[in-house]
Amino acid sequence: MKKNILIFGSLSGLIVSIMIVFTAIQCYHNGDFSGNMLMGYTFMLLAFSFVFVGIKNYRDKFNNGLITFGKAFKIGILIAAVGSTFYVISWLIAYYFFVPDFMDKLAEYTITNAKNTARNAAEVAEKVAEMESFKAMYKNPLLVILFTYLEVFPVGLIVSVISALVLRKKPL
Repeated sequence: MKKNILIFGSLSGLIVSIMIVFTAIQCYHNGDFSGNMLMGYTFMLLAFSFVFVGIKNYRDKFNNGLITFGKAFKIGILIAAVGSTFYVISWLIAYYFFVPDFMDKLAEYTITNAKNTARNAAEVAEKVAEMESFKAMYKNPLLVILFTYLEVFPVGLIVSVISALVLRKKPL
């Protein structure tokens, strides 16, 4: 089971890691942060498709075609954890070594967007305060890790639940 989790978690992690590095650097250099959320979550779903494949592989090859929801969910969540850890490590490397002022550029983009769409100065001031707070939190590496896990892991959790429901198979 461990080998199965590591293989499929690593495959998932490689896809999601390539995605985070590519999109972060692309946003950073062209200054447009608007369209990457949809693309990011699409890549996450693609990467976490290995949760489904990993559970199915374990069920069919190592468990005589049978698996309970609990066992399937455990395998899925562990694959998602491995993939998410790749994602977090990749972001930490990209952020600290290649785009250390990423948050400044994101804040600038967000504030400019708020100035263009806000109904009044209070909304802009609120967005400025929110971004300053977020930039301050992002100076703490533990919070960077936490925020990054919170960005990716819930997708893996949802895919794990759905995959476990679809793939569960009890003996007759």
